Amino acid sequence: MLNPRIIGPTGCLLAGSLLLGGCFEPAKPKESAAEEKRIRLAMLQPPRSGLTPLSDDAFKLSRWSNAETLVVLNANGDAEPALATEWQQIDERRWRFVLRQGVSFHDGSVMTAQSVVRSLSAAINAAPKPRILDGVELSITAEGDNAVLIATARPDPLIPQRLSSPQLAILAERAYTANGVVNPLQAGTGAFVLTEINGTSSARLNRFDGYWGEKAAAPGIDVSFVPDSNARAAALRTGSADLVEALPVSQLPLIEAGLIHEVPMPRTNTLYLNTRVGAFRDPAVRAAAAAAVQRQQLVDNVYEGRADLATGLLGPALPWAASLRQPQPAIPPAAVKGQTITLATFSDRAELPEVAVYLAQQLSAAGFTVKQEVREYAHIEADALAGKFDAFILSRATVLDSGDPVAYMYSDFACRGSFNIAQLCDPAVDKALTHAATIPAGAQRRQAIIEAESLILATHAAIPLLHERVIQGEAATLQHAERDPRERRLVTPRSVISAGQP
Repeated sequence: MLNPRIIGPTGCLLAGSLLLGGCFEPAKPKESAAEEKRIRLAMLQPPRSGLTPLSDDAFKLSRWSNAETLVVLNANGDAEPALATEWQQIDERRWRFVLRQGVSFHDGSVMTAQSVVRSLSAAINAAPKPRILDGVELSITAEGDNAVLIATARPDPLIPQRLSSPQLAILAERAYTANGVVNPLQAGTGAFVLTEINGTSSARLNRFDGYWGEKAAAPGIDVSFVPDSNARAAALRTGSADLVEALPVSQLPLIEAGLIHEVPMPRTNTLYLNTRVGAFRDPAVRAAAAAAVQRQQLVDNVYEGRADLATGLLGPALPWAASLRQPQPAIPPAAVKGQTITLATFSDRAELPEVAVYLAQQLSAAGFTVKQEVREYAHIEADALAGKFDAFILSRATVLDSGDPVAYMYSDFACRGSFNIAQLCDPAVDKALTHAATIPAGAQRRQAIIEAESLILATHAAIPLLHERVIQGEAATLQHAERDPRERRLVTPRSVISAGQP
């Protein structure tokens, strides 16, 4: 079992900014300027599942350069070598991956094909499965010591991209216990070895001198989990942390501007219009609603300028999208004559009810009679999916763990999509999405995705409003922290605290 302690090695509970300074500064002699300095990291969410890589906790291990996968993704979402150096598709359902030689786990054991089979089999057989494997049937076998064969029940051109998911990290044999619990302590292959987990309070990692790649510049990472947003901001402001996740907008005026870095997220705030019943069954009325939306007002007043105006479903976190997008002829908007609509959203994301207020004003000014409904997400999702509202505001991730947006687009806009809030059923959209799904990752697939996006936008079933950003805090002494839109990388082997700084 994992270490059950909740209190960190300093004896601190991170309950608020008053206690924060002591929790980030362990009781030890002060380091001299010539000594290497550990990176102090304040993270938003504590572990939910004991840092098992079969859960969303896997993204923490990835962000610490601790656990690694067979492949990684570049900015375009294309697969690049990691623990696998090359791969080839043998036929429609089989892939061969050649493994990197000379890779050691943190416990000193050597990675082999059997190691990869063990880790991926654990994910394939997990209950529940990692979400990247939802609906995917895989089998894996070793081919000697240096390669593995992966077979799928159906053709799947995204197998390399799927294997980049942090939930499919390769760990040492010691990680896999008889009762099914996966313990990542001293079991990864990355530049930092996880040596200590203190419940939901903190974690500690040290430089791994046996790393196969570029050795870590920093001697280690001291992680504290700080759900309180004001406390995280205070940690950066007072110098108690070197790297801070998710700074709240409300605290930014109190923080030196040079310490604040905004990272575009693959998440779009979208207004979904019900195409099956009600006023928005008419495409021209949907066009009128689209014409009424004033995005800049939302960005300026709700997000205080810290979001990007949306011109499509896919934002700047997918840098290839904007250059491929082409203007499309618009549907002439209908005259609005007081049609009554219900505009709904959920309260779990604090900005969305405020977005709803502004949109209601904008739509009312265009001639609609607007009723608003706001509930907690758990109490409104079923009604939204059942088409009970005329319009629904949703903050939606546009790529899943594969780094590819086709799954999101199919889920939200295909006739049989499982998350089709807009109730859209357009044969041209379905055909375009099905076509995009069959193309291997690369330029042709990206072009097919943008063509499908264009068809979706032409229906006005979805009106993209803005693309969110995450705000990351970095001390002036910290160099080479990663600013990753997919939130897979944060502290890398190059990350370091500048020598000679206080």
